[in-house]
Amino acid sequence: MYAGCMRTTVDLDDDVAAAIAQLRRGGSVGLSEAVNQLIRAGLLQTPRVHHRFRQRSTPLGLRIDVSNVAEALETLDGAGGR
Repeated sequence: MYAGCMRTTVDLDDDVAAAIAQLRRGGSVGLSEAVNQLIRAGLLQTPRVHHRFRQRSTPLGLRIDVSNVAEALETLDGAGGR
């Protein structure tokens, strides 16, 4: 584990900078300590489980031969005008 200090330049998004400012106001801590606290809190978060997307469909009873795409599009265009 790295025990020393590391200096670097970081560009913070506005919402992150606001969270740091809020933490500093509420706890009277320095900038580095506030950044470290927020990073540690984020690292301790349990990752959210992402469920696989599943497309659900319902049969509409419409049957179109799509072997000829141009003809299928023409049929669909004509069906919308009825």
